[in-house]
Amino acid sequence: MKIGDQVRFLNDVGGGRISRIDGKTIYVEDQDGFERPTIASELVIVDTHKSYEPPLKLRSKLVEPDRPQPKPKAEPATALPVVETPGGDTLNVQLAYEPREVKHLNTTTFIPVLVNDSNYFLYYTYMTRPDDAQWTTRAHGLIEPNTQIDLQEFAQTELNSMTHIALAIIPFKQDKHFALKNAIMVEQRLDVTKFFKLHCFQPNDYFDTPVLAVDIVRNDRPTRQVHIDSSEIEAAMRGDRTERKQRRRQAAQTPGKPQQQRRDEIIVQDLHIAELLDDLTGLSHADILNYQLDKFNEVMRENRHLLGQRIVFIHGKGEGVLRRAILEELKRHYPACQVQDASFKEYGFGATQVTIHRNK
Repeated sequence: MKIGDQVRFLNDVGGGRISRIDGKTIYVEDQDGFERPTIASELVIVDTHKSYEPPLKLRSKLVEPDRPQPKPKAEPATALPVVETPGGDTLNVQLAYEPREVKHLNTTTFIPVLVNDSNYFLYYTYMTRPDDAQWTTRAHGLIEPNTQIDLQEFAQTELNSMTHIALAIIPFKQDKHFALKNAIMVEQRLDVTKFFKLHCFQPNDYFDTPVLAVDIVRNDRPTRQVHIDSSEIEAAMRGDRTERKQRRRQAAQTPGKPQQQRRDEIIVQDLHIAELLDDLTGLSHADILNYQLDKFNEVMRENRHLLGQRIVFIHGKGEGVLRRAILEELKRHYPACQVQDASFKEYGFGATQVTIHRNK
């Protein structure tokens, strides 16, 4: 028997043509195109043919099954053109920390997101370090214009190794002329306690979801890390005292009643640390609070003899730490003074008014 012979079944009804032979198994194809395996002893040859042309369906399976089919050539990917935005030649770069689950700050992980709000490509290197230790590179690469990318995700347990962050940036443009920008290196101290406070996470111009944002470059100006030591702070405090003493001497030499005129006016003292010092590098939270309280006590001592004098201390709303400390100082050292919230219309939230009275 050979392929193409017409056969019929010896012990069954029907038959067909032999379509293929696999060892001792002979496959018989009936008129409907179905194959039926059997053995030679169960078949009777009815007619023989020299050639056999299998149906089209079967031919597609038999023709060179082992030859790999050629794959269509993939067209080369074309890079999308860079769309520049008006004002995008001014660099604005932000690093935002986005929590996976903002309602579970004690257990969630955080994703640092780098925002490039400019028409420049940026080579970047993102680094962190703990206090008194060397730097660790956490992410580096290239970010395209007017985009944002996720950097290395981290857990709460890594916060202690991230008390300082640094970002190095090289801006440039491709395939066009552009204004040269200086390479940028920004180092900042990261207040990791904010990662545990829900109100520190807020939406902004770049995020609809709550994030803890750190400005790296604002309007082409890197956010600089200023440096100051304790001796400079002490010198500034001494200079303030000397200047005030000189003003008091001048007022005492001026004819009339300057003290009475001063009582009729409200003295306003802003205790925000940014208004008191230009440089905060190296200062802890305790150092800042102590400096603010020193300023508060200085103003109180200068005016304690002016009965009826009203003094407004602007301390901000914040966590209420400074306000509570001021109230403690008033209770301990100036118990006779009258204390009330200052006018919201004039000073907004976060201001306390003190009226001088004689202590018993």
